[in-house]
Amino acid sequence: MTQRTLEQLETPALLLDPQRMDRNIARMRSHLDALGVSFRPHVKTNKSIDVTRRMLPPGGPITVSTLREADYFAGQGYRDILYAVCIAPNKLAHVADLQAKGVRLSLILDSIEAARLLAGEAKAQGGRFDLLIEIDSDGHRSGLRPDAPELLEIAQVLDGAGIAPKGVMTHAGASYECKSVDAIRAMAEQERASVVQAAARLRAAGLPCPVVSVGSTPTALFAQHLEGVTEVRVGVFVFQDLVMAGLGVCSVDDIAISVLGTVIGHRPDKGWTLIDAGWMAMSRDRGTAGQTVDQGYGLVCDLDGRPIDDLIVLGANQEHGIVGHRSGKAVNTPHLAVGNLVRVLPNHACSTAAQYDRYQVLGPEGRITATWPRFNGW
Repeated sequence: MTQRTLEQLETPALLLDPQRMDRNIARMRSHLDALGVSFRPHVKTNKSIDVTRRMLPPGGPITVSTLREADYFAGQGYRDILYAVCIAPNKLAHVADLQAKGVRLSLILDSIEAARLLAGEAKAQGGRFDLLIEIDSDGHRSGLRPDAPELLEIAQVLDGAGIAPKGVMTHAGASYECKSVDAIRAMAEQERASVVQAAARLRAAGLPCPVVSVGSTPTALFAQHLEGVTEVRVGVFVFQDLVMAGLGVCSVDDIAISVLGTVIGHRPDKGWTLIDAGWMAMSRDRGTAGQTVDQGYGLVCDLDGRPIDDLIVLGANQEHGIVGHRSGKAVNTPHLAVGNLVRVLPNHACSTAAQYDRYQVLGPEGRITATWPRFNGW
């Protein structure tokens, strides 16, 4: 493609810095290799074959959060896929279609009701399911506590139907709320210990448990050992974001995506600069609101990606971003002329990227060297 400058893009636009992204990938790979575990990246963050190929070649194991992701990446040669959301009955026909195409699709569940449903489906259709039982390692979301009696009940129902679970998995989402690196390290050990305990209970009951799967970007990067774990699932690490920076997981200079916006007006009485990137461009995610430094709807940078004083997106309407000093005071706010371009770093890479259907890939001297498509939806 003919290279373009940032000034030639129509805004808002989603920019991707591949050098930062590749550094993030190398850091994660190096750490997991040192810990001796398999890498099963979560592609929900990027939803792009061009990005996913940078993490691992076709054929490698991946994690998805939608069956549309499974369809797309299966078509690109990724056939070992973990669907990391508890399965709903209305998706089983879609699952069967993927299996018929040669996809090894692993499903998860965390209830006796789901186990009986899948057991009945397996008997009625003569089908087979690769299943993991979800473990709640932190009280953050779904899953069974590792000592829950239902764990063995579920496994026995599945085993009786000839579809014994192949393992356990968890996601330490509470790591996003940690207040220090030491707290993240402790959470990583809590995550590890929970699934290892659950796996040990299954094995003691005479049931196989070859897969022990964990995954969150903070715990993966700060885990000191992963004894008993077989694989790690991570997604946001590929781009990083302000939430991760606020946790101390990365620096602002590691954030690989940003939103390009244009100054469209001012409210001098309020100290506001208006840009054409509101919550439809940034998302409504306010994940830094509970952190030591609240970044509003995003951190405002110049075209080289350097933060401009203490400017953040203070507020957001659908198409209007309200830029101002993080103090909220009108004084000493630098003037950005109408037509000036800014780059805004996101709170949550997954939700900001989800607002776009393509990445504008940055090359030397701020030129766009490629456009990589991405998709959304279910």
